[in-house]
Amino acid sequence: MSRRKLPAERDLLPLRFLTERGRRQSVNLNNNVTARIENPLAGIPRHTLLHNVEEFARDVNLSEHIPLLQRGALVAQNPAGFEHVSELEEGEREALRDEVLHKWRQPKALYATVILCSIGAAVQGSNGANLSWPDAFGVPDEDPTDPAINAWIVGIVNSAPYIASALIGCWLSDPANYYLGRRGTIFISAVFCLLSVIGSACSQSWPQLFVTRLLLGIGMGCKASTVPIYSAENAPASIRGALVMCWQMWTAFGIFLGFSANLAVYNTGAISWRLQLGSAFIPAVPLVLGVYFCPESPRWYIKKGRYADAFKSLCRLRNTPLQAARDLYYIHAQLIEEAAIIGQSNYVTRFIELFTIPRVRRATLASWTVMIAQQMCGINIVAFYSSTIFVLSGADAFHALLASWGFGAVNFVFAWPAIWTIDTFGRRNLLLFTFPQMAWTLLAAGFCYFIPSESTAHLGMIAFFVFLFAAFYSPGEGPVPFTYSAEVFPLSHREVGMGWAVATCLFYAAILSITFPALLKAFGVTGAFGFYAGLNVVALVMIFLFVPETKQRTLEELDYVFAVPTSTHVHYQITKTLPYWFKRYLCFQKSATLEPLYHFDTVEDEASSSRDSENEKSVLPDTGVVTT
Repeated sequence: MSRRKLPAERDLLPLRFLTERGRRQSVNLNNNVTARIENPLAGIPRHTLLHNVEEFARDVNLSEHIPLLQRGALVAQNPAGFEHVSELEEGEREALRDEVLHKWRQPKALYATVILCSIGAAVQGSNGANLSWPDAFGVPDEDPTDPAINAWIVGIVNSAPYIASALIGCWLSDPANYYLGRRGTIFISAVFCLLSVIGSACSQSWPQLFVTRLLLGIGMGCKASTVPIYSAENAPASIRGALVMCWQMWTAFGIFLGFSANLAVYNTGAISWRLQLGSAFIPAVPLVLGVYFCPESPRWYIKKGRYADAFKSLCRLRNTPLQAARDLYYIHAQLIEEAAIIGQSNYVTRFIELFTIPRVRRATLASWTVMIAQQMCGINIVAFYSSTIFVLSGADAFHALLASWGFGAVNFVFAWPAIWTIDTFGRRNLLLFTFPQMAWTLLAAGFCYFIPSESTAHLGMIAFFVFLFAAFYSPGEGPVPFTYSAEVFPLSHREVGMGWAVATCLFYAAILSITFPALLKAFGVTGAFGFYAGLNVVALVMIFLFVPETKQRTLEELDYVFAVPTSTHVHYQITKTLPYWFKRYLCFQKSATLEPLYHFDTVEDEASSSRDSENEKSVLPDTGVVTT
């Protein structure tokens, strides 16, 4: 069967060029200088909208659902006014009310899908937890013959999964998703993760271990670039952040699992490191067995022109068929707007367009910022080398492992609050709050090395501030980067964009893993911690200037957020937000107000839509921008 081209040219006309009864001119998705967030169905007369829906349903073989799709389109046109849509049944109205009053009341299939696929992240977390294999393969860090070479070998082998992810795995996600879908890509990546960790446990030399960890990295890269997208595309906007951050929850659990395995097999002798590495296969098993029981991403089906399959998926992921019909038609309408600036492309041109199409370039910059900030904050120097850090603090091997286990536990436990805050407090605000806290706690941990080593406070204070650092990281820079990067790109560039973002994160994780032993020898622990504390401040400035907020908006509405020019966003942050913070929080002026950057359009009622053109003109609040 030939693949349907989406969207067809004839579909564009009734949606983009309506001039009847006050349809506003479409926002420029490359240069949204007014920062207006527009519903693509707003302003379309009722009879025209119903006619468009009927034609759409017949075109995509959903004729039997025309009345349902029409009711869904009316709700999508004015989400806040669904109570006034006379065609709705009371049960449908109740389900729409629950979206606001009981936003966590979602189908079991949605939760099962997100949780199952996110479990695979535990493999990603646990792979870096082991540093005890060098002695077994004759490359100990304390080898008097050539310790420098051994340190580089250890660093390269430990970083192998991140090297392979950044250079191969992440970039395979785009073609794999195109041909295999989200579920197929996740399945193949899970097989890589399952078999490679078993291979690493059976390796007989460090080159063999290096190769098996490279294969692990290929699976990690594909999986890390796909699972957050899959979760974001399936989740409703109101709880999307909380569900997508399950990825980070299980990454943190994987780190905790790795440290737990280190303790559990501490006294098992020569095979301890094999058990530590091999334990990472456990979370890959349910992913391999269960992924095809989950519904495929409806947006992937729509991208392929398989609307009937998309509707079936949405019916499993939403509480009522009405909500599925509403989301199906709204996604379709917004993708038409998106296609006007994106057009057709192949893999190479999609990658180039990450930096050439203004709307996509802004998403690329924002995702790059949050991803590289995860490495700049210093979390992985503790996650990868915590045992080394605590040994240098004066702890013996067992107590260093115990302190590392405590770090893993704090990292996992404090990720939970973000489930409730990421969709209310917001992605950007979580980062802006936690980065200053990470800077001073890391600096304090470094200064604690000046406490005399014979003092009991020496190790205790170092561990305290490292744990406090982890507690601030976990609800902020922990869950936000993958959640944020999975949602900011348009559907046409989502796979290659997420691949770019994850490759950025893991490439710098590889560099960190390779270079930190040398940095530690050159700067000492205090100097290394101070260096990363300074990078936290740099990352804070970058996030403040280049990262827009995305909470509570649908994936399609984010097109308008990232259509705002970067210069406009930076100018607003410097001239509006910064003075507001100074007045409100330093001068304690409770009367200080912050003018909003984004202005969300709403659908006009029948009375206002029938006004003549003179009376239709209005000025948006606080902007002075006149719209018609």
